[in-house]
Amino acid sequence: MKYLLITIIRLYWLIPKGWRRKCIFKNSCSYFIYGITKEEGLKSGLKAFYSRYKQCRTNYTIYITDDKKEWVILADKTVIKRSETN
Repeated sequence: MKYLLITIIRLYWLIPKGWRRKCIFKNSCSYFIYGITKEEGLKSGLKAFYSRYKQCRTNYTIYITDDKKEWVILADKTVIKRSETN
């Protein structure tokens, strides 16, 4: 089953980039899930997919602190450094 998910991701990569939704992460969602699935198996890949699905939506906010550090608050309320995003 692991190879089914990997094949689906590879087929997704055949879609022209202009037609796909832009990912906010530097390591795009599909590459992240592909790597996790390939290294750790189907169960971990599906968990990674679920996690990124909850995080990677348009409902994010960029927050700048008083000391000029930039943070991104994702849709699931996870906070990451702005440098981890595109």
